[in-house]
Amino acid sequence: MQLRENNIKKLTGEVFDVLVVGAGINGASAAAALSGKGARVALIDRGDFASSTSMHSSNLVWGGIKYMESGDFALVRKLCKSRNHLIRSYPSTVQEIRFLTTIHEGFRYHPLYPWAGAWLYWLMGNGFTQRPHFLSTRAIKARESIIDIRRATGGFEYSDAYLHDNDARFVFNFVRNALDFGTVAANYVESVGARHEQGGWVVTAHDREADTRFDIRARVLINASGPWVDEHNTLSGQRTAHRHVFSKGIHLIVPRLTGSRRVLAFFADDGRLFFVIPMGARTCIGTTDTRVERPEVVATDDDIRFVLENINSRLALDRPLTVSDIISIRCGVRPLAVKPSGGEKRDFLKLSRKHAIDVDRQARHLSIFGGKLTDCLNVGEEVAAEVRRLGVELAYPSYRWYGEPDRAVRDAFLHQARLMHLDDMTAESASEPLSQRLWRRYGAQAMEVLEDIRQDPRQGEVLIEGTEYLRGELKLARRHEMVTRLEDFLRRRSKISLVVREEVIRASPGLREACQLLFGDQAQARLDEYLASTGSLIPDSLDEKA
Repeated sequence: MQLRENNIKKLTGEVFDVLVVGAGINGASAAAALSGKGARVALIDRGDFASSTSMHSSNLVWGGIKYMESGDFALVRKLCKSRNHLIRSYPSTVQEIRFLTTIHEGFRYHPLYPWAGAWLYWLMGNGFTQRPHFLSTRAIKARESIIDIRRATGGFEYSDAYLHDNDARFVFNFVRNALDFGTVAANYVESVGARHEQGGWVVTAHDREADTRFDIRARVLINASGPWVDEHNTLSGQRTAHRHVFSKGIHLIVPRLTGSRRVLAFFADDGRLFFVIPMGARTCIGTTDTRVERPEVVATDDDIRFVLENINSRLALDRPLTVSDIISIRCGVRPLAVKPSGGEKRDFLKLSRKHAIDVDRQARHLSIFGGKLTDCLNVGEEVAAEVRRLGVELAYPSYRWYGEPDRAVRDAFLHQARLMHLDDMTAESASEPLSQRLWRRYGAQAMEVLEDIRQDPRQGEVLIEGTEYLRGELKLARRHEMVTRLEDFLRRRSKISLVVREEVIRASPGLREACQLLFGDQAQARLDEYLASTGSLIPDSLDEKA
């Protein structure tokens, strides 16, 4: 908590070049780009970092093959290049993965048609990934015996990429980079009003932990509030060319359905792509696409029923999946950028996730609409270019503000890990060697975990049953990751609450010790806060349809 308290004090002490409101993927990448290039940046979020749309994704980093059907070829080309760039920049985190797509009877095209589209998709991505393959129903069954081919007419296999760990963790690492570059960031700080005066912005901020208010001053204001961009623009008196419409999507996390490291793709009953995605010892299935009016959403019985029915009708399982198999639910909205003149006329299911940046040059205000994880590096670069055009000098305009540390740093970490036989401590049930996991999550800071384990071997032990998180990782999180509430660690710095049932977490003997490591004197209060929070959102059963 010390890092957050120090940063709260700093927020009132100067006039920043830029204040970024919202720390999802758009705000986090903007802050990292600007501070890496030399701007003095403040970053706030009314919740935790990546606590909205950015923690409810499919964990996919893809070029948007589905947008080819609607003819958005320029967007597909851009996203494919962005995907390739992320794979090169984050080789431990963003990795190529094969997608096996099955076409069933009644689909609007013969399987050869989307297969040809997969080849065009591959070419638009500069042939960066493995080539597509057409698959007969027999070939599909040979690759994935879990697929029910009785109604299948064929399929194809192609490549995209996915996040090996967790979307919220990926976003936080941009926040962590921004902090390292000098950004003053704080979670649970809400902008409750903004006014433009004397050539700059004064934002009234509410510290939701201390229940206090204070002003933050900046020359440029960036609204990266995700689904709440329009709401915040109302507070600051901004009129923009774009606005948001919202699509609700859910994913269900269930026990692992197949041992292969491959995404299974189908076309759901509503015509959109539907995925079975590997998640270590679990599988993520979904998603839905339901238009909603507000960004605050929950998974309904109908949402859950839709996912279960679609998966059960496409897989040859020993028994159908039911509510009792659900370990956790991801439920959020996709903010889709539209213009009032055109967005309403398009088929809602064909609206893309492309981003748009509206700029008020006179007031020096930016609003970021839409976007997705795949496009985050473009967002950072585009925001930096716009801010520079608004008169903020960037001392290091060409600085590479993203990517994993240099290979020499990685080699030094792995060498030290080998010398202390770190991988011998890997649990039998683990999905990968301990050295690879620590490097992917923490980069150069993984050295601190090694040092803690050297001094005390207990720091290399798993703390909460059924997870892959060590005592030493919690100590690192306390020092560097601004964990303010227990959920911040369980859901966003880690993926524990995604892959472990809530009742198991609550009953874990290690939970109390985790709170001690994270919060010290505040441990009991934070534990009580978590235990008193709303229980599982998973229903015991689904209401029967009328």
